[in-house]
Parts: sequence; structure tokens; C-alpha cells
Amino acid sequence: MDRRHFLAISALSPLAALAVTGTVPASPARAAAHSFGFASDGSAFVLDGQPFQIRSGEMHPARIPVQYWRHRIQMAKAMGMNTIALYVMWNYVEERPGVFDFTTDRRDFEAFVRLCQAEGLWVLLRPGPYVCGEWDLGGIPAYLLSNPDIELRVGADAHYMAAVRRYIGQLVPRVRPLLIGNGGPILMIQIENEYGSYGNDPGYPEQIRQLWIDGGITGPFYTEDGLDQVRADHSNVPGGAIALSGGDAASITQARKAFPAVPAMAGEVYPGWLTHWGDPDFQGGGSDISADLEAFMNQGLSFNIYMIHGGTSFGFFAGANADDLSGHYQPDITSYDYSAPITEQGVATARYQTYRSLLGRHLPAPLPAVPAPIATLGEAAFTPTPFTSVWDNLPAAVPPERTVHPQPFEMYGQNFGFALYRTSLRGYTGGTLDIQWVHDYATVFMNGGYAGGFSRTLIPDAVATAWKVTNNNDPLGLPNPAAVGATPVLDILVEGMGRTNFGHALVDRKGILRTVALRDAGPLTGDVTGWQVFLLPMDEAYIASLKPRLSDPARPGLFFEATVTLSAAADTYLDMSGWTKGFVYVNGHNLGRYWQIGPQQRLYCPAPWLRKGQNRIIVFDLHQTRARPITFRSTLV
Repeated sequence: MDRRHFLAISALSPLAALAVTGTVPASPARAAAHSFGFASDGSAFVLDGQPFQIRSGEMHPARIPVQYWRHRIQMAKAMGMNTIALYVMWNYVEERPGVFDFTTDRRDFEAFVRLCQAEGLWVLLRPGPYVCGEWDLGGIPAYLLSNPDIELRVGADAHYMAAVRRYIGQLVPRVRPLLIGNGGPILMIQIENEYGSYGNDPGYPEQIRQLWIDGGITGPFYTEDGLDQVRADHSNVPGGAIALSGGDAASITQARKAFPAVPAMAGEVYPGWLTHWGDPDFQGGGSDISADLEAFMNQGLSFNIYMIHGGTSFGFFAGANADDLSGHYQPDITSYDYSAPITEQGVATARYQTYRSLLGRHLPAPLPAVPAPIATLGEAAFTPTPFTSVWDNLPAAVPPERTVHPQPFEMYGQNFGFALYRTSLRGYTGGTLDIQWVHDYATVFMNGGYAGGFSRTLIPDAVATAWKVTNNNDPLGLPNPAAVGATPVLDILVEGMGRTNFGHALVDRKGILRTVALRDAGPLTGDVTGWQVFLLPMDEAYIASLKPRLSDPARPGLFFEATVTLSAAADTYLDMSGWTKGFVYVNGHNLGRYWQIGPQQRLYCPAPWLRKGQNRIIVFDLHQTRARPITFRSTLV
């Protein structure tokens, strides 16, 4: 995405006399191979020898509960789409080096692609290795950051390219049978993503293309970039179509003049926009792409709506933006609703109906009916109770020879979550704590007492004052020694939020990056060494292992739990507006982060993650020590 502005399976049927405005009919029972390519003069995409208009809507299977994949695909089809575009998030299928998972949770992109085919839709596959997408590190695995000198999206970096080669090597045998020439629905494979906004080495995208060719997949390929970037940086690949970020009919015309040998399309048409924590409201609500859609349909131009359905960045996978020096850090909210035509919960918006009517007027056959909405729970409130704390569930410390100096999560082999950095300050006489740097939020304790915190993100003054949190990693004044003694234990609990997913600051490690120092601290002034580090991934295994003991209920860093009994499961949102900062698990599923600075206050919980009868809900909050009610709501806002 351009950031310059800051399971029954069947095959597609033969497409009889398909014109540019043709529709895809229902699928037959047996697969039939088709041909897809480009007109010899680059003027059109061609399907089975006929000009073909790609009408694509983007959605990401990693952001949609598996049980709802078909529903969301059907919603896109009913709006007039004949194609689905999707990212494969590399770091979601290879969280550890060489350990691939294409089957659990929402990782089975092959099944999603086959569902698209079963619903009579084609596919544009966008497998990266970099995808951006408001996803942690743009989809690149965090384990690569354990290499101190790593350069990402650089063809000359041997560590990076070895990992890319391994990843594409895993994709090739999975993608090959899904290609259109082999009876599958995939029309084209995108090479990298918006590379022109990052680099200008045309050899790097070509290296990525060659990895696919080496695996026996020769295309068709395409690239995605802003018009100015692809013209200036030549980030396209030989013979590859051109897709334009923020593209419209006029920019397609300009791209055709610059690259006349291949077709061009509007690869990302934005019906909404992303939202950061701390934004005054959800972004993109005022967007209207009706004029663009009308122009595309009148001229038979191909397009992809990014996003037609955004979904949710469940768990800790939401990304972030920052400037090229890693400053002005803005983490993305958990919801990826995007103000898209189909809401996070799968509801058709008023804009959906507008676009459906517009597209339908141009098509020769009626569109299918809009799928029925998914039921939601009625409003009801419950109040969890504290049952344990992070302090009562510390794992074994990292070996001391690795913690003389504090290091980021990645150097200890942790991708997400939190880490506790602990040391004793012998001879403490007061002073100021100066950390270079906290990525991204920390709470500080001395002898168990809360002393304040650090925020890399600029947070409102009222919130910063209430929790004694410094903005932009400014130093923190520490308590008087009369209150904590001459040898206090210093605890720094650091939360890693989303890694930067766009721009030149992609190497965005988490935790404490360099040093912890005391200022104006008498004999202790200077860097602090000799740490204990406790890794707290807050993943499913850690949450499942929590021991129900609470030694100090007044110390922030508590887990709260509730057992909620339901007569039936249905979609809902958990309203966390009474809480401060943390995350929520429901029946072992991580719904994602909440934060009082908003604008998001409600976390989406899909019906398949609930059950009739008892449901266990666990909340971890960084500041709260007294439970507040949580209310089931039916919508995001």
C-alpha cells in the first residue's frame, strides 16, 4: 500500500464469449484449463483469447476467520467482482527460520484460493516477500532482525536473499497447481510490492522473478507501485504488467504511454484508509470511489479495490508507520476495517450498495444476491476479576552471559509480546532513567512500586500525565531513595508493538535497543549493566500456562479473567473503553491490542471463537489494577 500520504472445491467454468464487461458464471464440477495473458500490443489483459477486465476486490485470509472466508468471497462477488486479490504474509507462515506452517489457523492460502475458484472468481496472488499491508514488518519475518547487519529488500544481502529463496521455494509447489494454465484460478503473481517507494535497483525485483522462474513458474507476473515511482525507479519486471497504487483511469493512460508493451491496471484503489492509535477518528470514512469505478467501467479498465474487506489484524500482527529515521512512530490499530465497503464484521455498508448498483448497471447479467448478515450477540456486560500477574508468571531468565547489556527481543529469539529487563541498583541515590531506545512502550517499577513509563508513540498529555509516561523516549525521573531504599530492584517491562511496514525504517527491532543509563545519579551515573531478561511472548502457550496466583494485587501488570455463559455463539465486539492498554484472549484466541488513546475501543470477536455455554475471557492490562465492566457490542463504533 502506497504510504506517500502518510470446503467444497470445483473449477471455473469456460467463459463463453467473454467481453470486457463479462461476468464469471457458476463453476462446473470439473476443472478446465484456461489461458491468460496480455494482448500483443499491451492494450489489454486477455482470457481465453478475449479481452478481459479484471474487477478485483482485495481481502487477506490471514485477517478473516476461516469459517467466514466463503462469506466474504461471496460478498465481494455480489458487489460485482470477478477476481479476489490477496496477500500471503511470509511472517505468518514462517515465524521461525525454516519452520513453515501453511495449515493452521488462517494460514492455508491454498484453501482460500480454491474457495475463490469454487465461487467462480479469479485470483491475483500477492506473495511478497514484502507486502506492506499495515502488517508487522510488511510481512517479512522478524527472525531476520537477529542479524545485526541485515538489510531488508536488498538483493545483495545474502542472509535476506537466502531466506527469500527458501520462502519462494516453499510457495512454488503450492502455487503451481493453482495457476490458471493448470486448471486453477490464479491469473497473475505479483513480484515484491511497491519497491519503487523503497529502492531503485531494478536487479532486485528481477531476482525475485527469477526465483519463481527457477521453480518452473514463468508467469504471468506483475508489479505494484505508484506511477511516479515505477517511472522513476523502473521497479517493474521484464514482461510484467503494471499495477498502480492509487491508480485511476488517467494514470493508467500515462502508464500505458511509459510502458506500452504491457497492460496497466489500477492495482490499489482506496475506498478508505488505515488508522493509527491516537488518530482523532477512524480514517477513510469520507472516501468515495464512485467516479473512478464509473471511469473504469466505461473504458473497460482493470482495477483492484484495496480493501473491499479489511478484516482484523488479530494477535500482535498489526504494523506501524515511522519516518525514515524511525521517528514519529505510529502503530496501527487492531481493526483493519479500513472504512471498506464490507465492514470488519462482514456487513455491507451504504457505499457497498452504491458501488454494487454502479457496477451492476454496466454488466450484462444480474449480480448474485448479497449474502445474509451474520448474527451478533445482544448487548450485555460482565466484569472480570484479577487472577494472576506477569510478576507471578515469569519464566526462567535468559542466560546471564547474554544479558550483560540489554538487547532487543529479536536477539533473544522472540518475535512478539513483552520482555522484562531487571537489575539491582546498589548505592542508589535518585536520578533520571534514560533509555536508548524503548520500542515501543514500557512501564517502570522500583521495588515493585510503579514509577512511570516510556512511550515511543506520542500520546495525549492527559494520558501521559495520568500514568507518568514520557513521550518520544524522553528520560523519566525516578523515585526518591527514601521511598525505595539504597538497593532497589529496577524492573522495565517493555511491550513491542507493530513493526514499521513502510518506508526505509523497516529494521524496527523491539524491546530495549541499546542502553539503559542513569543520569544525575551520583556514583551510578552512566550505563547500567548486569541485567536479567525474562521473555514474555504472551502467545497461546504462555497464556495457557498462567498460574492462578496473585502475590500483589496492587501492582500493575495484572491478568483478569471472566467466564461468560452464552446460550448461543454469535459475532460480537468487546468494548474495552473502561480499560487502559493491553490485549484480550477469548477461549485461547488473541483478539489483539486495545489502548485507551483510541480511536478503536472495541475488539472484534467472531462467533466461531465463542461457544454455547462457558467462555473464558482473559485480559492483560498494563496499568489497571481494578476491574471495569466489559460490554458486548454489535458494531465497531
